[in-house]
Amino acid sequence: MFKRLFWLCVGVGLGFGLSYWLARLLRQTAERYSPERVSNDVADGLRRLGADVRAAVAEGRDAMREREAELRAELDSRLASG
Repeated sequence: MFKRLFWLCVGVGLGFGLSYWLARLLRQTAERYSPERVSNDVADGLRRLGADVRAAVAEGRDAMREREAELRAELDSRLASG
């Protein structure tokens, strides 16, 4: 009798726990894909992408200027020695 009562309580506890966990998971998933949240996530992603593109362009320009300076110095040294 005690074994049956014990396993009944274990089953009821697991059932309630699992249903609570599943309901919470579904609620969080629904909230994550709500239109307001998705639009905010897209806007944040686009802002980060714009910042990354601006940083990449600035880095490319700096590298271009540095390489141009190296080439001009090399050309000047060839002209001076030649």
